[in-house]
Order: sequence, then C-alpha cells, then structure tokens
Amino acid sequence: MKTKEVVDDITMNRAITRITYEIIERNKDLSQIVLAGIKTRGVFIAKRIQQRLAQLENIDIPVGEVDTKPFRDDVKVEEDTTLIPFDITDREVILVDDVLYTGRTIRAAIDNLVSHGRPSRVSLAVLVDRGHRELPIRADYVGKNIPTSRREEIIVEMTEKDGQDRVLIVEEDAS
Repeated sequence: MKTKEVVDDITMNRAITRITYEIIERNKDLSQIVLAGIKTRGVFIAKRIQQRLAQLENIDIPVGEVDTKPFRDDVKVEEDTTLIPFDITDREVILVDDVLYTGRTIRAAIDNLVSHGRPSRVSLAVLVDRGHRELPIRADYVGKNIPTSRREEIIVEMTEKDGQDRVLIVEEDAS
C-alpha cells in the first residue's frame, strides 16, 4: 500500500479561501446563504468557510450539520444526528463536504436537507473532487481536482479531528 501526501496544510487553507471567495463572487446577497456541512469533515470545512466569510465580509453565516447515514441506499441507520437549528426554507443552502466521489453521499445529504425544509437553491462545495461519478452530481465550488483511479482512496485529515491538515492518496497494491 502506497501513501502520498497531495495537499499540505498551506494548500488546504488556500483551497478553502478560494472556495470562500467564489461564494462571495457568485452570491449577491450573502444574507440568504446558509452552510450545511456533511458530517464529519464537511462540518469542519463549513465552519472554516464561515470564519473566512466573517473576516472578509463581516457577516455571520449559519452552519448546520447534515448526517447522511439515515438517507443512504447502502447502509441503514435509524438515528439521525443532523443539526440544522435554523429554517432553510427559501434560503440558499451550500452543502459542504470533504471529498466528492460517486455522488451518493451528496444525494443522501439532499434527501436529508429537503426533509427539513424547501431551500430556494442547493449548491455544493467540496474540498476535493476525485471523479468517478455514479450519479449526475457536480460541485459548484471545488478546492482541488485530484483525478484518481478506483484502486486509490482519498483521505482528508483535519486538525479538528486528526491533529493536522492534509490530503493523502492511498493506493491499494495491485495483487
């Protein structure tokens, strides 16, 4: 098994800042935006975007937490730990996740979101887009495009959970 660091802490911070600037550029009325981080690392990325928006635009954007497990088609979990302490109806929700791969997690997140209200629009911000879509889903905001093979896995580590910021590619041995 080979492991390679493809994004370090400085590059990750730049990618999150780039996403934040793109959100500012594409949204005239930032007061209509809410961020919904997909558990677990998507929540950390959403909170960092929230902090950057506060620094750059002096606005406090609400952040919710979306649990996709109860809405997935491959795993069934009864308990839903989603925390959206604000009304999303008629708001622009930006879903935030660490890695976009097949699109199934995003589909589950959207299913969960619409069970809490009817947003005026849902867009997607991801730190890493690795390709290999199984559903017609694409990210509106992408920190890094990292093409991968199906034998490779992307691991995102974040200080809040893992003690450091970095993105790794782990390749299975071809045996």
